[in-house]
Amino acid sequence: AQEPHPVPDPSLRHPSAAASAPVRILLLASGGGSNAERIIAHFAARPDVGRVVGLLTNNPTAGALAHAARAGIRTHVFDRAAWRDGSVQSLIEREFRPDLIVLAGFLWLVPAGLVMAYAGRILNIHPSLLPKFGGRGMHGHHVHEAVLAARETESGMTIHLVNEHYDDGATLFQARCPVRPADTPTTLAARVLTLEHRYLPLVAEAVARGEAPEAFVCRAVGHAVPPDEIVVLPSQSTPPLPGL
Repeated sequence: AQEPHPVPDPSLRHPSAAASAPVRILLLASGGGSNAERIIAHFAARPDVGRVVGLLTNNPTAGALAHAARAGIRTHVFDRAAWRDGSVQSLIEREFRPDLIVLAGFLWLVPAGLVMAYAGRILNIHPSLLPKFGGRGMHGHHVHEAVLAARETESGMTIHLVNEHYDDGATLFQARCPVRPADTPTTLAARVLTLEHRYLPLVAEAVARGEAPEAFVCRAVGHAVPPDEIVVLPSQSTPPLPGL
């Protein structure tokens, strides 16, 4: 058995909050929102652990808006100017007051001010095994096209902390899947998306609980997944998650 990543017991809650208060989770999404939908459903079934308090998007036609609306979750649409000038950060801090921010298919670079304000408390999911096939412009079908062009034999997804650069923060969790000879970007994307749906809610729950993501996820899925699907990360890849 693998040793769990050593993550000290971080409280994501404000010191004035009750010890039993659920973690306040804010979602950011740019597209269809299937990952956001899974997170919303996951925490709706675990209200003592976390609560999705809002969904923000830079796309007024994002499907994620409909998922949030059906769940009665407050939404907000913003433009690039508001994202860059700090208006969105002010709104987040004033109106949503999250403990944890999850980028669930959000495509814009996070401003340095927001990263600093929520250091260690912003998660992103990326559809490759970082550091491969990450960085500016590497999203959606572009990633899967690059994986196939490089003749990789496996791909997967990465959940990582966010810093001031694209796809560059410390890795918290990875899961892999095979790349098959007949794959197209579409078929590979579907296989990777299955991993995203399976693991993003669980990793978000692990962080909300203050537990090591890999160890928590392994306990949650048990023997329900192939034994080599979860990538074993070196312990130093999972830094302590700071409290407030």
